[in-house]
Amino acid sequence: MTRETVKKKSAAPGRNRGDYSAADIEVLEGLEPVRKRPGMYIGGTDERAMHHLVSEILDNAMDEAVAGHATRIDISLGEGNRVTISDNGRGIPVDAHPKFPGKSALEVIFTTLHSGGKFSGKVYNTSGGLHGVGSSVVNALTSEMTVEVALDKQLYRQSYSRGTPDGKLKKVGATKGRGTTISFVPDTEIFGSSAGFDPRTIYKLARSKAYLYRGVEIQWKCEPSLLKGEPGIPDYEIIHFPNGMLDYLYSLVEGKTSLTPKPFYGSVEFPDKAGRVEFAIAWTEEEENGFLSSYCNTIPTPDGGSHVQGLRAALSKGLKNYADLINNKKAGILSPDDIFGSATILLSIFIRDPQFQGQTKEKLTSPQATRLTEGAVKDNFEHWLTGDPAGSKYLLDYLVEIAEERKRAKDAQQMSRKSATRKLRLPGKLSDCSRKSSDGTEIFIVEGDSAGGSAKQARNRETQAILPLRGKVLNVASATADKIRNNQEISDLIQALGCGTGKDFKLDKLRYERVIIMTDADVDGAHIAALLITLFYQEMRGLIESGSLYLALPPLYRLSAGGTSVYARDDEHKDELMKTVFKGKKKVDMSRFKGLGEMPAAQLKETTMDMSKRSLLRVTLPDAEKGSDAFSKRTEGSTAQLIDRLMGKNPEARFEFIQVNAKFVQDIDI
Repeated sequence: MTRETVKKKSAAPGRNRGDYSAADIEVLEGLEPVRKRPGMYIGGTDERAMHHLVSEILDNAMDEAVAGHATRIDISLGEGNRVTISDNGRGIPVDAHPKFPGKSALEVIFTTLHSGGKFSGKVYNTSGGLHGVGSSVVNALTSEMTVEVALDKQLYRQSYSRGTPDGKLKKVGATKGRGTTISFVPDTEIFGSSAGFDPRTIYKLARSKAYLYRGVEIQWKCEPSLLKGEPGIPDYEIIHFPNGMLDYLYSLVEGKTSLTPKPFYGSVEFPDKAGRVEFAIAWTEEEENGFLSSYCNTIPTPDGGSHVQGLRAALSKGLKNYADLINNKKAGILSPDDIFGSATILLSIFIRDPQFQGQTKEKLTSPQATRLTEGAVKDNFEHWLTGDPAGSKYLLDYLVEIAEERKRAKDAQQMSRKSATRKLRLPGKLSDCSRKSSDGTEIFIVEGDSAGGSAKQARNRETQAILPLRGKVLNVASATADKIRNNQEISDLIQALGCGTGKDFKLDKLRYERVIIMTDADVDGAHIAALLITLFYQEMRGLIESGSLYLALPPLYRLSAGGTSVYARDDEHKDELMKTVFKGKKKVDMSRFKGLGEMPAAQLKETTMDMSKRSLLRVTLPDAEKGSDAFSKRTEGSTAQLIDRLMGKNPEARFEFIQVNAKFVQDIDI
């Protein structure tokens, strides 16, 4: 059959299902893309993503406050999952928009993506909203929304449903106030009928905004029936912190032993009116792995970013410069992790046109933020250190002692759980468990800081330790002994486990009962797991022989319909669930986890880390190999040969293996 014949057939009526033509091309208009793919705009359709709706509207109110036009913000959580947020700012413009005849500027903002007053910088010098999608996205994903604007002594109102106006903007009557009030209810078609706002989450968000900008007063209200007796959450409170972040810092370190008489605090304007940075830092004896909370334009950045990089550089360089000034030669071994390890750190930066990683803005990527933050903090830090010689010397000696303990542990390639004088600082970014014996304890080896952050929140602090690794570990099967010995990630892992390697391996020195590899449920995650198993087989084979090594089984999908949510391990499990649990369901919301870092801590705990619910795979050896030479790399017909073939230096052997076994592959994850 010729190509021309095929074309004629595809154009004929009654097309085959495999045909593809212009009629198959969909064009999504208005806010349809948001409702079709909400995950692109708010990171998913679970309760965590639903709370992002509140953040978007609250951020807009905070932008008015930071710009100096609002002094008060009200947040109210009521029955029916309704949130109302208002401010006493300038009010959203209600006059006709020049590019959209017959529509007010307010209607354009709430019904058109990429519309707003924050692109040019003329209306807002710094702002959290940047892309002009926040208000319209919230509107698209709510079943009910009402916007009221008090402007020029007149009150205006417009209502919407799932992104569509219920009517034109109306002038309601006279008013003495000014500002904007937005009330909305999340759409159950998007988030499910069982989803509900958590008062604690919204209350903490309100408090953090008040801490970050001392000029604003936030009024919090919550329907008492929604609190369900939850302690520490009032049904009404005026939230205001005259000292801003400094008040927040004191609340975090209350009851702890400070290493300096006063915390390091400052608010510094950047040159050329480029913005400003505010920081509050305290070093305490009780802080084991450090606490860092960072923000940009009042937006939380839980994954840090360029401003945090600037702070790390400023503290590290500033402390070493001070050490040179007082002739402390030991400070040369200090690393940023040593300095951050005992610190409680709050960092807030305000800059123009910030760049974030993704619409949910969890990581700042603006290159200039590193330079601006480092320059502003470093000089102030050195001045703070020289202003209190006694306190600064004590802090420096304390941090140097931590660095020396780390170095001694690294040289010995093993660690004890306690130090004779102070708690021993563990290597790398390890968050250790609190139980002193190894009984019932486990360490999770995860890929990346983002996954490590979720795992730290999800863990049982008494029995579960977390060690994030950066990227893919070294392939020890094809590396030299020197390269293995000098690799920082492998060194940190060996120190954390404490059982030594090679001929020095001692199982009774293992600091945990179980070692669990927890990687993403994708090809890259499988590769990282393979590299780690290779490392354990070659350098700590007794770990596998004793049955102490496991693989976690994080889910790849989350399926939800009618209030029922189920997790699927892989595509096969997903298809099975669709035929059983969700059989007959017309609308099943299906979200694929991009990685452990994208999974909320509560879900990670429920599916992968809770001992009572999770499943683990134990890594074992064939019976014939158990008890054989623990350090042999060449055992006839053994696993060692297979590892050498797949992971070793000979690419021809790998290619031959692929050729022989390719015919058995059924599903390829690309």
